[in-house]
Amino acid sequence: MDILVLNMEKRNFESKNMKKNKNTSESIDVRILEPVERHKKLLALFRDLAVDDHFIFINDHDPIPLYYEIKSLNGDVVGWEYLKKGGRNWEVKVTRLGDSEIEEIHDADTLIDLAKTDEDKWKQVVFHRFGMMREGELLQLNSKQDPSEIRELFEAKLEGEYIWKYLRETPGDYRIHIKKTEVTGMNPTGYSLVDNLDLRPHEPAKRHELFYQAFVDLAPNEAFEFFNDHDPKPLYYQMEAESEEPFNWEYLEEGPEVWKVRVIKLERNNS
Repeated sequence: MDILVLNMEKRNFESKNMKKNKNTSESIDVRILEPVERHKKLLALFRDLAVDDHFIFINDHDPIPLYYEIKSLNGDVVGWEYLKKGGRNWEVKVTRLGDSEIEEIHDADTLIDLAKTDEDKWKQVVFHRFGMMREGELLQLNSKQDPSEIRELFEAKLEGEYIWKYLRETPGDYRIHIKKTEVTGMNPTGYSLVDNLDLRPHEPAKRHELFYQAFVDLAPNEAFEFFNDHDPKPLYYQMEAESEEPFNWEYLEEGPEVWKVRVIKLERNNS
């Protein structure tokens, strides 16, 4: 009987330790997933972590927008440590520092709390997350002030691609829903194709450099086409937010292994 009790206690001890050490040593490579699936997987992993446990993941670019999303959803209980930086090998250790401080979400798919996001990262985080949303999904923004600059960018760059709705408009407490609607791009004609880029052999930082330089080199009504190994939609929304030059973005191939996009620089409308 004593031996049986000891064996049961040993098994219980081993089981507890296995549970305690869950996700503490494995390294998850999310580069094989589409960007939106990466966020979903890592958010779920953090949700299931016990306090003081961690997981490590590998990404092909700086995943800092994910940090602010986890923080928005869970509060100041996120430990975020870069183990590797740069190129296609960004490795991050994510630790749960305490129990989640659950924020109220009004039927949205996710939340970005601007009060918990560095102000110089607001545009990057919001447009990055919006770029990964599927049609019909809702992003909730919480803010202590009216995020008018972000709203104006949506109005200027993404007409017809979103619905902006205030749930609450009181000083110190703004709640906004941004719904992604169907993308309806322009179909200009009369352009000249002047370049063709294959970005796949290059590291992410170099891809962005090559893309932006190709766009800068275009004259109005000129175009270039590029290949990528995943949907470059976040880059599209970054262009929408930051480019002072009008452009058209047209998918020619849409995965799952090869993505081909035509980018046309449009004439400025000076009226």
